Amino acid sequence: MSNTIVPRLTWAKIAPKAFQAMIGVNGAIESSTLGKVLVDLVFARVSQINGCAHCLDMHVRDLRHQGEDWQRINSLPTWREVNFFSERERAALAWAETLTRLADRHEDRDAEFEALQAHFSELEIVELSIAIAQINAWNRLGVGMRSPVAAKAMP
Repeated sequence: MSNTIVPRLTWAKIAPKAFQAMIGVNGAIESSTLGKVLVDLVFARVSQINGCAHCLDMHVRDLRHQGEDWQRINSLPTWREVNFFSERERAALAWAETLTRLADRHEDRDAEFEALQAHFSELEIVELSIAIAQINAWNRLGVGMRSPVAAKAMP
């Protein structure tokens, strides 16, 4: 068995208009007031949940490039049990998990939404929700099309 992951399709080349549209959404997310660290924490956590190695590697590298330490990054799966994350980050991570795991629970999501309202403006809640939807879309393409992860040193 080979350890090399071979992509199924080079979807960005096959469907360049759709790819460019997704890049456009990323541009809107990057210009939001959410902050790059918060967005990358959310992107990394959602990528962990969805098992997207390509996106997880990318966003962990982005976090390291921004000066995030390994303890916070390694604690993302256990963010509820540690005190390394601000209340704003915790609200965003809870919302990210809620919107990513839609099928896991169909009850009310008011508690998570109310936590968001304490730390985010209406615009930021919408931008965060779009960012979560976007990383879920990237994850599904990454996993479905087997986007490879290059073996290289982590900073």
